[in-house]
Amino acid sequence: MFYSLIYKFFGADYSFLNVFKYVTFRSICAFLTSFFFVLLIGSKFIHFLKCHQKNGQPIRDDGPQSHIEKKKGTPTMGGLMIISSVIFGGLLFGDLSNINLWLCLIVFIGFGLIGAIDDYRKVSKNDYHGISGKKKFLLQSLVAMVCCYISLKFYNFEGSTSVFLPIFKNFQIDLGWFFMIWAAFITVGSSNAVNLTDGLDGLAMGPVITSSICLAIIAYLAGNTVFSDYLHIQYVPEMAEVCVFLSSLVGASLGFMWFNAPPAKVFMGDTGSVAIGGALGFISVMSKHEFIFAIIGGIFVIETVSVIIQVLYFRATGKRIFLMAPIHHHFEKKGWAESTVVFRFWIISMVLGILGLALLKVR
Repeated sequence: MFYSLIYKFFGADYSFLNVFKYVTFRSICAFLTSFFFVLLIGSKFIHFLKCHQKNGQPIRDDGPQSHIEKKKGTPTMGGLMIISSVIFGGLLFGDLSNINLWLCLIVFIGFGLIGAIDDYRKVSKNDYHGISGKKKFLLQSLVAMVCCYISLKFYNFEGSTSVFLPIFKNFQIDLGWFFMIWAAFITVGSSNAVNLTDGLDGLAMGPVITSSICLAIIAYLAGNTVFSDYLHIQYVPEMAEVCVFLSSLVGASLGFMWFNAPPAKVFMGDTGSVAIGGALGFISVMSKHEFIFAIIGGIFVIETVSVIIQVLYFRATGKRIFLMAPIHHHFEKKGWAESTVVFRFWIISMVLGILGLALLKVR
């Protein structure tokens, strides 16, 4: 919005405003704006949530005893702070004529609404069971497929419906219109993976920030003809503008961590985790780096796989591989302090992020 207004009313009369032409500068502005926006509204918004949530977020009665004792009464739906700040920062410094930016926001808001409805049901009924898995899956898939369809209509370039594998140069699989199903699978899978990871104070935020920064770098490279040609990756028209959205998400996430640091004053709930995961997954599809994202967001993959393995093994044998799933609870059960689990998972996430970016050059 600010970007558009500058050139509409001032044009080239003020040369110093030319700095806003650069997506890198506007991304920095979006980051700072979202960060301080969350800090500004955080305390009052948390107070509002406490006044309207008598019992806070319902805690699983089969979880670690420390969670039941320490986290009881903590309000949820703090993800609304993240969503509102990302919208504010993204629209303020983003190019509003860019369809990719709008699609990211639509997925982000759409998945956030689904998560908010889920959180509201949990809080209102004081039960950690919200929307049924089938309903949530169908709603998420619908949002993802509609946005993917719109993307294909606006950006019908060569390779737009293809899946590219890392390491292999110029190797792609054209899925045709089945690409929309693939996009929904990645987007919904990413959304639920981030949701599963969000089980300890600050645990999900570390990998979210790492993944967002890495995807911003990838989006910038994929949206630049020179860099994409040099790295032998698929060029995606107008993809670089997504950096503004992702930078705004990083700023909002850091701001939220100010209040979510142990002991957390607020949980982001499904409102935040479902929205963030969906947006990251969708961006990985649009930028043609789904498999690289699986490495960058490896913590999300590990958490999800641990749940799948636990469920399948229990159904087959009646026994459990992990003391508790997702796997971060397994380490808690083994005696690791919550902060130890969080910091070590953050470290792993950073290493995986660097590894994922390194693979961009391996062709």
